[in-house]
Amino acid sequence: MEVVLPSDLKRSANLAKRRHADLCRQERLFNARNRIIGGDIEAWNFQLRDQKIKEATEKARHDTFAAEMRHNDKIMCILEERERKDKKNLCRAINDFQQRFQKPETRREFDLSDPLSLKKDIPARQSDNDIRNTVSGMQKFMGEDLNFYERKKFQEEQNREWSFQQQRERRNARAVQKCAENLYTETMLQFDETARHLQKLESATKKAVCAAVKEFNKNQAMESAARKKQEKKQEEEDNLAEISSLLHGSLLSENPQQAASSFGPHHVILDRWKGMTQEQLEQIRLVQKQQVQEKLRLQEEEYQRDMDWDRRRIQGARANLLLERQQLRQQRDLRRALDSSNLRLAREQCLQKKYMNEVSRSQPTEDYFKQFNSRGR
Repeated sequence: MEVVLPSDLKRSANLAKRRHADLCRQERLFNARNRIIGGDIEAWNFQLRDQKIKEATEKARHDTFAAEMRHNDKIMCILEERERKDKKNLCRAINDFQQRFQKPETRREFDLSDPLSLKKDIPARQSDNDIRNTVSGMQKFMGEDLNFYERKKFQEEQNREWSFQQQRERRNARAVQKCAENLYTETMLQFDETARHLQKLESATKKAVCAAVKEFNKNQAMESAARKKQEKKQEEEDNLAEISSLLHGSLLSENPQQAASSFGPHHVILDRWKGMTQEQLEQIRLVQKQQVQEKLRLQEEEYQRDMDWDRRRIQGARANLLLERQQLRQQRDLRRALDSSNLRLAREQCLQKKYMNEVSRSQPTEDYFKQFNSRGR
């Protein structure tokens, strides 16, 4: 039987771990789609956030259930502990009773198994004309003792007393069990009453909170309505005052002095300005004509620069074309030389392969070439 050492197990585990890492790396490297395109990180983050929210909700629900289960388990533990104590007390009482009132020497059959029966036994005959009753030495038979009737009567009285005592014990045991059951029932009823009382208190508290919230919302609604009414009234008064001010002010009368600013003659108040004068308009048109002429001059200069750059670009492109043609001729010559060299090397390789086939008998199979580029390193 082969013995497996801990070092062998550790070595096997390390080897399996490296193989798994190598397979994972191969999957990343040989999968062109994931290597080049990649994945949708935003969608993954969104899914991860949804998963975390779902896990938090599930955890809260499980915590609630766990708290309720812990509460129920605590109640069950208390009840089971109480029942265990009652059973223990009952067993202790039964054992005490048996040790006190049901001793072996008080049993009916004790005289048959008494270890001191020989010491307690009296001689064969001491009365009834004792003289050992030696009629063939048989002495007396069953039922021929002198105190037979007294003993029988005593045994009957003792059996009757035992029967009465057992009946009393059964009644006491039933009474104790009934008392324990009543106590358990009262405890459960008390727990139920406490739970109903707490539930009533909770419902009353919820009703009071709802009523307070409703009253608060009603007061807020009334205050909001009154505030809106006051604001509307104030807005109407402000509008009337503004209309009156505009009608009697200098804005609608188009007074040019109302647009004058305190910062100088070149500054005006925009909300009161009625427009420029004719001299100002003529000055603006003159400046615009000068700007148009300047723009035409700049465009002509830009056109001349573009023509100059186009001419230089055409000359550069022509020089590049000549250079590319020269490079193509050189590449063609190099390709011809390379082809002749490759043809010579191919012939030499064929001759070498033929020689190796003649010399060596082992030829590489397809499996030999498949082992390359099959690992991540």
